[in-house]
Amino acid sequence: MRKHGTGTQVSIIIPTYNESQNILDVLRSIERHLPANMKAQAIVVDDNSPDGTGKIVEDYLENVKKIANYTIDVIHRKTKEGLSSAILKGIQYATGNTIVVMDSDLSHPPSLLPKMLDALKHPKCDIVIASRYVNGGSITGWTMKRKIMSKAATFIAKHGLGVGQKDPMSGFFAFKKQIIQGLKFDAIGYKMLLEILVKAKNANVLEIPYAFTDRKFGTSKVDFGTAKDYFRSVWKLYKLGRSAAKEEKRPSVSFFSKAGRFYTVGATGLAINYLMSSLFSGVISNLWYIHATIIGIAVSMSGNFFLNKVWTFEDRNFGRRHTMLQYCKFIGFSSLGALAQLSMVYLLVDQYKIQYPLALVAAVACSALSNFILNKKWTFKEKIWS
Repeated sequence: MRKHGTGTQVSIIIPTYNESQNILDVLRSIERHLPANMKAQAIVVDDNSPDGTGKIVEDYLENVKKIANYTIDVIHRKTKEGLSSAILKGIQYATGNTIVVMDSDLSHPPSLLPKMLDALKHPKCDIVIASRYVNGGSITGWTMKRKIMSKAATFIAKHGLGVGQKDPMSGFFAFKKQIIQGLKFDAIGYKMLLEILVKAKNANVLEIPYAFTDRKFGTSKVDFGTAKDYFRSVWKLYKLGRSAAKEEKRPSVSFFSKAGRFYTVGATGLAINYLMSSLFSGVISNLWYIHATIIGIAVSMSGNFFLNKVWTFEDRNFGRRHTMLQYCKFIGFSSLGALAQLSMVYLLVDQYKIQYPLALVAAVACSALSNFILNKKWTFKEKIWS
């Protein structure tokens, strides 16, 4: 670990795992784009990369000419502990009063640093997010699957947790260190910014656009484990907000928040519906597609009821009579939607010759809104606009 000087104004945290092809270019680029009057500390937090990323940085430091206003430190961790915990480790080690977090794969351009740091000089700005989704932002090099995953995660964060920013899933952001004093972080998964946004409630946030360009070297770290950690993190943050709601009404318990959760459950039901319908229409059986669709609807309805009862409408009354009455109403209203869904599927497939999978998705989407309104009002006894 390289020792550093005192009085650092900004600490730039760069988590790494198998980034040997990118890390030196990132460090050099940061040096080139630092404001002339700013003292900076780059902190490379390496998770014991098998490709020797941390050692490459150490060797570089032994041979590079030392720069007065720019120091580089390396934290070697013994195991792969995850991105958020690496960021937290870097924050604990940082000497700067301003913290920047960025990736080490060149997808986050260091040329944006002066603009981000300049924005933080304003007394009413606490967090600056380099955003892909505000006007002027863009993404280059992602597959459609990756774009859908990002949009879905953003939708869940905004509507499930009440986060108002357009890109709360960004991995490129800066903040004043003082805003996180006294906060306890879970550091689960990849999205440290989301946890900061939820817990630093009174922080003033600015989003500035940038062009995200996918990595040229190395491989993406996004996988099934990433998705699982994300949902764990969201659930923890949601429970935190729900506890706070006992004292004050939180924005995410609004109409749009509950609609977001209802549609998230619906997406799960759609997946179950689609899977069961597909299985019985040709994989494990050769039923007529209408019969297969009925089976898919029946299986998904029950799962949707319990998820919506517990998560969307936060109803913890599981008395037998109360729950059975709710279940019957939910099935009744859902059946109305199901009839509309069946009619639409039949019309699209038989009359307009649209492929069954597309017809199924369209029909489920159209019945979702009416299901939400009816169940909110009559099944769970809530005002529609609340």
